[in-house]
Amino acid sequence: MVLSTAITKLFGIRAPIIQGGMHYVGYAPLSAAVANAGGLGLITALTQPTPEKLREEIQKAKSLLKPNCPGKVGVNLTILPMLSKVPFEDYVNVIIDEKIEIVETAGRPPAEYITMFKKHDIKIIHKCISTRHAISAVKMGADAISLDGFECAGHPGEEDTGNYILQAMGARELNVPFVTSGGVGNGRQLAASLALGASGVNMGTRFMATVEAPIHDSIKQALVNGSNNDTTLVMRSLRNTERVFKNKTVTEVQKIEAEHPGKIEKIIHLVKGDNYRKSFQETGDTESSVWSCGPVMALIDDVPTCDKLINDMVSDAEKIIRDLQSVVVEQ
Repeated sequence: MVLSTAITKLFGIRAPIIQGGMHYVGYAPLSAAVANAGGLGLITALTQPTPEKLREEIQKAKSLLKPNCPGKVGVNLTILPMLSKVPFEDYVNVIIDEKIEIVETAGRPPAEYITMFKKHDIKIIHKCISTRHAISAVKMGADAISLDGFECAGHPGEEDTGNYILQAMGARELNVPFVTSGGVGNGRQLAASLALGASGVNMGTRFMATVEAPIHDSIKQALVNGSNNDTTLVMRSLRNTERVFKNKTVTEVQKIEAEHPGKIEKIIHLVKGDNYRKSFQETGDTESSVWSCGPVMALIDDVPTCDKLINDMVSDAEKIIRDLQSVVVEQ
């Protein structure tokens, strides 16, 4: 048995599960492993320092795919203000050249890039934190939406709407398929997402704690050991809120931010991406950088392969959906 949804049909994947874009995590080994397990695995474009490095990473992912792969490898392109100029159009052209079929966009309105992608029949799933933004993205040409609840790691926006409400709003207001993003880690939540009207799920933190995630084992173990109380928020005063792992560096950031609200220059040395790149890729030090994860840590007890994770989630969701049929009885 399989779960056939609007998302599996739209993207041509076996499982309605997406590995979301994540800086310094979304590399070829992880995205290919997700695709080989039947999901949509996303390479994070801007983790690659240049467009040509992105090309190499895409080609590496393709080389790792098994014959008749049941999933797909796509690319995440996050459009946010950067400290240095980013050649977004060059990244887009590489994605097009490499014949990527699916792109996850996030951040600022992606209209310009959606137009470029659409000329090549590339499908777009746009990540949003509200149905208002989602409706705008659909008008720009997005084929699907990833609705990001306040539980998510990374950037949950400034509206603080949890997924129990946000997904139901999506079911009422959107006319394209959407997936639940934020706080998802098991098959029960996949089944619940389908019940709320979503056509699948997008996971980040859960995929960090997998065998194929190319990050230090100490980070993975911190996720296994962590609880729903082990995240906090930074950069609220900048309206660039980020949900991160609680540690001593984050405490320092929050102290400085309270004293100097809205002053990025006061905290940039602590929050810059290269700090957590080193934690993820080199040292495994969970305390020395500001790094994103979500309270779904409370549901993470192991570090499975992507294949086992995805198959178990689908199997568990199927069982729960079947068992729920017993709730409906003839009067």
